[in-house]
Amino acid sequence: MQNMKYTIIGGAGNTAKPITEKLLDAGQQVTVVGRNPEHLETLVAKGAKAAIGSIDDINFLTKAFAGADAVYTMVPPMYDTTDWKTDIAKKGKNFAKAIADNNIKYVVNLSSIGAHTAVGAGPVTGLFNVEKVLNTLIGVNILHLRPAYFFQNLLSNVPLARNMNFIGTNFGGPNYKLVLVSPSDIADVAAEELLTLNFSGQSVKYISSDERSTDDIASVFGNAIGKPSLPWITFTDEQALEGMLNAGLPAEISKNYAEMHHALQSGTMLEDYWKHRPESLQKTKLEDFAKIFAAAYNKQEIPVHS
Repeated sequence: MQNMKYTIIGGAGNTAKPITEKLLDAGQQVTVVGRNPEHLETLVAKGAKAAIGSIDDINFLTKAFAGADAVYTMVPPMYDTTDWKTDIAKKGKNFAKAIADNNIKYVVNLSSIGAHTAVGAGPVTGLFNVEKVLNTLIGVNILHLRPAYFFQNLLSNVPLARNMNFIGTNFGGPNYKLVLVSPSDIADVAAEELLTLNFSGQSVKYISSDERSTDDIASVFGNAIGKPSLPWITFTDEQALEGMLNAGLPAEISKNYAEMHHALQSGTMLEDYWKHRPESLQKTKLEDFAKIFAAAYNKQEIPVHS
């Protein structure tokens, strides 16, 4: 394929780093955007150009996008916000302006399962607004990737498994099926889409690695950590919120996670996925991630909710 120029948002994050590596391996020119130059050193050593700055700075972002044939946009995690949904939406507006000002024709945007939901889905409601503002761009081909619930989010259950001998949150229960995804699988899909640029107009693509009941999740994790009878307990929204606050998560973040989990429990976040379920699932399975869960459990460390 011809040599192309890409700008990748997300620094050395769980999706941005492997995407950047795959593009570099294919002989492409890549600018990777991040805030910490040290985190990007390995990517720079492999041939990437680092753009150091904040995506909240529209002038910086516009320069970072300059000359790109295609960009990968995503809203990085944030924990110091007092209005999470609004702050996510603001970053979408910055992406849209920088794309328009640089006349970029191809965008792969990392969104989320549930991003069809305009209200009541926690941070995913913010991603609904990111999709909405990007879709106002004229003459731009935009692919919104909507990955499922990250396996890594389940690491927040490690302290419960260790100290209380159960796992759970405010979704789940008998016959409840959760759709899960690995960041590495997201990166595989995103890199392929960026390399081929076969999408046109405004489109959505769901990405999932596994579909499992919450009871199954508890069983697989329990076997991995030597607690085969480990149960999944479904909390009330109030219990889940209190638990996150007690664990030290900021109030704004805790409130939005509880809201997102409520939307998962009610089915509103998953309803569009089941209508447009991908023909095939990606390679990573629950049993693969159980090894990571067990490693975190055995390290005696409390992971940060992501």
